[in-house]
Amino acid sequence: MKAITIKEFGGPEVLEWNEVEDPVPAAGEVVVDVAATALNRADAIQRIGLYPVPEGASPYLGLEASGRISALGEGVSGWKVGDEVAALLTGGGYAQKVAVPVGQLLTVPAGVGLAEAASLPEAAATVWSNVFMTARLREGETLLVHGGAGGVGTLAIQIARARGARVVTTVGRPEQAARLRDLGADQVIDHRTEDFTEHGPYDVILDIIGGGYLARNLRSLATGGRLVIIGMQDGLEGPLNIAELLLRRASVHGTTLRSRPPEEKAAIVAEVQEQVWPLIEQGAVRPVIDRTLALSEAAQAHRLLEAGGHFGKFLLVDDDAR
Repeated sequence: MKAITIKEFGGPEVLEWNEVEDPVPAAGEVVVDVAATALNRADAIQRIGLYPVPEGASPYLGLEASGRISALGEGVSGWKVGDEVAALLTGGGYAQKVAVPVGQLLTVPAGVGLAEAASLPEAAATVWSNVFMTARLREGETLLVHGGAGGVGTLAIQIARARGARVVTTVGRPEQAARLRDLGADQVIDHRTEDFTEHGPYDVILDIIGGGYLARNLRSLATGGRLVIIGMQDGLEGPLNIAELLLRRASVHGTTLRSRPPEEKAAIVAEVQEQVWPLIEQGAVRPVIDRTLALSEAAQAHRLLEAGGHFGKFLLVDDDAR
């Protein structure tokens, strides 16, 4: 098979389309012939050498994929060769084949194409595990989503709105505001000209920014509010006012998805299948794709991702399937 390999840590130019060995499924795994994968910010961080591959994971980029099962490992039941699936990965999506633990497999939602299904697993699992399993967003509460135009943001807005929450989001390009409202955002804040703290308080904040927003995020929380930090695009550290934390009876959670043990990922994936997939099949939530490129064009896709201004996910489709 072919896969995108990294010749050395660096810019998008280090990504190469090379022949590699086919994966062999371990017990409890299947091999999926990849129809498509999707870009995530973590892919770029791994490419430059700041996101080490977890022990035992595929060395190739790619945290989600869709395709057809082509081989079953020992002890696998409930799935068969030829089944169309989407999958949450610990790595390996930028390849023509990938081995996946069965607990990280999802069906392809009715009404969603096989390729576009690749845009869903990582974002859906991130949103569901953080906003609902960790922060326990409830109907009638207000959610603030930082970076609403990204892959996680566009899905978080839709899922939260479908479950009865009020949704506020920040955006850096005002021309994207109307599209975010179409997805269900009740209010869109241009973070370049407005201070999001003035539009709170928020019951839950989903933050991809990190240290640079920590103090303002905390100041914006409602009593009993929950801040969930899933990224660090603007720094690793920030001031934390303990008095505000105590007076608001607030909580701050920092989480990752990729490094969780398989049983935790399987539990998240099971809830996504049960809770999020019906919303997609009912039309209340839909995948948002900015553009589609060939898998061999991964370097160009990374350049576009880092340039910013996209809306939703970038898909990479297997060259042989185009």
